[in-house]
Amino acid sequence: ALLFDGKTTKGWRGAHKDAFPDHGWMVKDGELIVQKSDGSESTNGGDIVTEGEYSAFEFSVDFKITEGANSGIKYFVTEQEKQKGSAYGLEFQLLDDAKHPDAKLYTTFPGSRTLGSLYDLKKSENIHFNGVGEWNTAVVKVFPNNHVEHWLNGEKLIEYDRNNEMWNALVAYSKYKNWPNFGNIIEGNILLQDHGDEVWFKNVKIKELK
Repeated sequence: ALLFDGKTTKGWRGAHKDAFPDHGWMVKDGELIVQKSDGSESTNGGDIVTEGEYSAFEFSVDFKITEGANSGIKYFVTEQEKQKGSAYGLEFQLLDDAKHPDAKLYTTFPGSRTLGSLYDLKKSENIHFNGVGEWNTAVVKVFPNNHVEHWLNGEKLIEYDRNNEMWNALVAYSKYKNWPNFGNIIEGNILLQDHGDEVWFKNVKIKELK
């Protein structure tokens, strides 16, 4: 199913908001564009989330980043924390690793904030990035048995299982450690991040898995 019709923002709203942001995002020629601001997190238009919540699914999106850009795709997002900045959720990192400083930062594992990584938890391997200014396809697969995979351009980057002791131990050492039960919710929203850099999205699709 298409999550973005290419013409309107139907099916999406601002995180922590009832409506779609009135600035900072643009729909043009079948693309959903985060407009450039000052490079900080969720301060301009802010993040957007799906109106629907999902539990087992295959989510795919084509994305194109600008030089030095930072953005992300989050899933199992919850908004109850109401914290400032980006809503909490598991994040498929979108980053220009060569130019953005976050690529070198981490809480637990070196490289766990690079492109395709499960942000701050698990480093991606096997990256085939088409480059800045080119279209790339990101896929997140969440199976009914809590197994999760990140894919980029047809290659699997990481896989992990949530909702178990090993997962909880991993979270306990990450930046999410003070968040009870992080990443274990049954269903949540999918989020596209405004991190103050220009990023394009298109062909946003979801297939629910049973």
